[in-house]
Order: sequence, then structure tokens, then C-alpha cells
Amino acid sequence: MWKKKYNRYILYAILLTPFWMWMAWVLTPKKKLMVGIIDKTVLTKKGQEHISLMWVLNHEKFAKINNDLYETQRDYFGFFPLGNEKYKVKGLERFSSAKLNQLSEDCDMAYLTDAYGIYNNEWYQRKNITERSGIVYGGMSQQDLDFLLKMKQKKKLVIAEFNCLGSPTSINVRSGFENAFGMKWTGWIGRYFDILDTAINQELPKWLVNNYIAQHGGKWPFKKSGIAFVREDDRVVILENQTHLSYELPQMFSRAKAIEEYDLPKKINYSFWFDINTVDTSVNEVLADFKIPVNKAGATELQKEGIPQIFPSIISHNKEDYKFWYFCADYCDNPISNISSYFKGISFFRRMFYNTTDPAERRNFFWNVYRPLVTKILDDYQETLK
Repeated sequence: MWKKKYNRYILYAILLTPFWMWMAWVLTPKKKLMVGIIDKTVLTKKGQEHISLMWVLNHEKFAKINNDLYETQRDYFGFFPLGNEKYKVKGLERFSSAKLNQLSEDCDMAYLTDAYGIYNNEWYQRKNITERSGIVYGGMSQQDLDFLLKMKQKKKLVIAEFNCLGSPTSINVRSGFENAFGMKWTGWIGRYFDILDTAINQELPKWLVNNYIAQHGGKWPFKKSGIAFVREDDRVVILENQTHLSYELPQMFSRAKAIEEYDLPKKINYSFWFDINTVDTSVNEVLADFKIPVNKAGATELQKEGIPQIFPSIISHNKEDYKFWYFCADYCDNPISNISSYFKGISFFRRMFYNTTDPAERRNFFWNVYRPLVTKILDDYQETLK
């Protein structure tokens, strides 16, 4: 009889676990951290390009000056969709120099999650988003850069990531960013595609396919998965699985410091957009690298185009003079939900939230790279503010 009662109590405890996790989150004290978030690529109210940051801020109970927690739909500067093809632009372009200076006083840190922007076909013709079109709003502006420079000058934390340096950011603004933060974009971006067959994968960017065909004698011979590289002048290189790749996905390899201090995995797949940068190692430190797993044919293709097989994934300058991080990929864009952020200790159950058998699973990257990395960065920084 006592065994049945004991088993019943265990069952109740298990069923109530989510409640206790939620209660633990509710009772966790808030921590003040004023974050100036810039996101110019907000196609829907879900805020896909900054949702991962919002998850961390909410889960860790980082609060604004008024003690409210951050809201995905409102707490950023950039493009705000309203529905029925209506929108508002509330970016830093409207700020005077004095107002930018005041913002840099008010904010503890800045995070530029995406400056790519919104384009006509995406906004007005939702069915035709694989073609390039005129821009509605986007690109890192001079005001954005001035804000980041003021934050650096005040020794405050600055985080940026892909895509803030590529099109439509102007060359002058890009150069200003590169010179200030000791890194340089090579002009190349890339992405993994699970199917390169145009008859099957309707989401392949048409501009990508058309440019490749125009540059390679009217041919698009690819049917398998692979990695596409695009240069800023629209030069396209395709590496196909087995034909050019010994493994189909780009992989991130963490260096010793990233593993020991930030709890990052030694190796993990990455399946979305990335950019290729060079780093001034006298200024910055590289904590993780992307590696393209090429075979002999693939190595020849990369060498011919001057594309490195190994290049930075995480760039850091974490010193007293200023604190800067650059993530060389779409780190903040992951298909996650904010709901899980309301449960303390949820990371212990992270394997329940992604497909462990899918090598291209992007949520895996959130749970095992973005979440521990950004949490540690913010926690460490918030301690210095005390």
C-alpha cells in the first residue's frame, strides 16, 4: 500500500515540475540592464531577428529602467510591422547628435541584431520573397554607427552580428565600424541549403540561382544539399554535398576559452546565414571558428575564389577599455518561442525542444551556443555595472 502512495507522490511531483519551475522564475529577482536593441529586419510581430536575445533577457529577468521586462514587439529601434501592409519606422535616423549621446548615457549596452532591412517584395508581395527588389528600410545608418561609437567611448558593451556590414549598409558606414572595432568583412556571405534542386526547393533565392547560371554557362547542375557563397558583387560559388563537401554542413569549432568559460560545445553544426571576416588579432580575440568541410574538389573551388576554409565565428574584445562582441552569423535568429523562457532551469530539458537527429536543426544552436554564450556575457557584464 505504501508503495502505491509513494509512486503517486512521485507522479504528482513530476506533473507539478513545470509549475515549480515557473514559480522559481517568478520569484527570481529582477536585474537592471538597459539594452539598446537595433533590428531593421522585423517582417512580422514575432520579431524573429531579435527573439533569441529577448528570450535570454526574459529568462534571466533583466529589466528596463522602469523595472518592466522586455517585450519582443516594442523594445527595439527599427522597423515595426502594423498589419495590412502598414508599418512604422522608429530607428535612430531620427535622433540628433545630442539625443544619441543621451541614449548612450541611458543605455548600459547596445545590440545590433540585424540591419539587412525590409524589401518591397517581402512586404508588399509576400508570395515572391525569393527575388530581389527595392528597399523599404534597412542598412546600418550613420546614426546607428555613431551610437555604437559613443557606447564604445563610454566603455559600455556592444554586440553586433550578421547582417550589419553587408548590403544595404554603405561602404563608409561599414568602414567606420570595421576601423572602430578591429575587424573587416571580406565581402563574402554564405548559407547552407538542405536541397539545391530548384524543382524541389522553391525557397532557393532566385537571384542566387540566376546569378550562378549567368556566371557558369547557363547551368545549374545541383540536386543535393550544399553551401552557397555570395560575394558583394554577386559572384556566386556553390559547394555541393559529396561533389565538393565531405560533410554537408558548415561546422563551428569552439576554442578552449569558449568551452571553459562560456560552456560552448567543442563542435556543432550551423545551417543558416553567415559572413566571412578577418580579424585584427592585436585588438580582438577569436573564440570560435567556422569550418567548411571540403574534399579535394571543394578545396580547389574555395582556393580559386579566395574563400578560406576556416574563418571566425565569434569575435571578442572583452577588456577594461571597452567590451565588444561580433557574431559572424545570424546568431539571434532561431525558430524558438518565448514561452519556454518563463521556466527557471529549463535548459536542463533543452533536448526536448529540438530534433536531436536532424543535423540542420537550428534550435540546437540556440540551446547549446546562443543561450549559454549570451547569458554569460550579460551576467558578467551586469556584475561589472554593480
